Amino acid sequence: MEHWFSWLDSYTEGIVVGVAVGFFVRLRMLRTDYRQYPTYLHGQLIHISLGFIAAGMGAVAVPALIEKQYTAVTFLALAAQQFREVRNMERETLDKLEQDELVPRGASYIEGIALAFEGRNYVVIMAAFLSSLIVIEVNLWVGIVLGMVLVGVAGLLRSGKYLGQIASVELGELRMEGPSLYVNDIYLMNIGLADNRKRIMKHGIGVVVSPASKDSRITLANLGQRQAILHDLSVVLGIFRDTGEPSLIPLSKRDMEDGRLGILCLPEEKDVEKVLQVIRSVPVLESAVRIPSEDPTKQFRRGGKSG
Repeated sequence: MEHWFSWLDSYTEGIVVGVAVGFFVRLRMLRTDYRQYPTYLHGQLIHISLGFIAAGMGAVAVPALIEKQYTAVTFLALAAQQFREVRNMERETLDKLEQDELVPRGASYIEGIALAFEGRNYVVIMAAFLSSLIVIEVNLWVGIVLGMVLVGVAGLLRSGKYLGQIASVELGELRMEGPSLYVNDIYLMNIGLADNRKRIMKHGIGVVVSPASKDSRITLANLGQRQAILHDLSVVLGIFRDTGEPSLIPLSKRDMEDGRLGILCLPEEKDVEKVLQVIRSVPVLESAVRIPSEDPTKQFRRGGKSG
């Protein structure tokens, strides 16, 4: 098969392979799921086109640098600025969509989505750059094999941790004590109207999310993470609510003693197993992650010394 590429010089081979690898890496990381973002056609076309441009920049940078055309670095810097604008575009779009959501995503969720779209373009540039470099400096087929590995690895970068990995999610018991609503022993809110109490008890499902560690306890306390749970529940299972009904709104409250999270959801279809599965599948937001277990002051509290 080597003669198929005999008409290409090493630079052209590197650029072609680099662009192809970067493009397929972006395709691998592009996924439309239950969150419906990006949209199935136009949103995907935008991100595929940007991925192609990013792949071209990464692939062309290698021969440019080999030929000591150091202005290529300037173009990469300009590309980074443009992809930062992509992040701003995603943020503004999602902010506008928030106005039409019965249960909004929240600022943390939006920022996480926008950050992911920006970061994936940098992954494309790096994949195209490495593939192009190996093709030019080592061998065409080694570069192709590396590209296939990078495309496979890109699939692991599509998502991070899920809530089910850092906490246990169990069904809780909704109960009323006068006008006060509880899920197990966690107080949720005061329901003034008897009609609303009946509707909540009929359609509502209570869930208790228990943190698995000190770190996950801090994550569950984050308001953005809690709002992401409520939004995903409303998107996947619908919500028994319309505008102008503040009592019929899903909410979460935290037990101050042990960090457990009590959740009230009002799905259109009262399916307990689906509710638990959706909550377990909620992504852990980067902005909500804290690691107090790695507190650097511990060594001083134990009488240790700094190195």
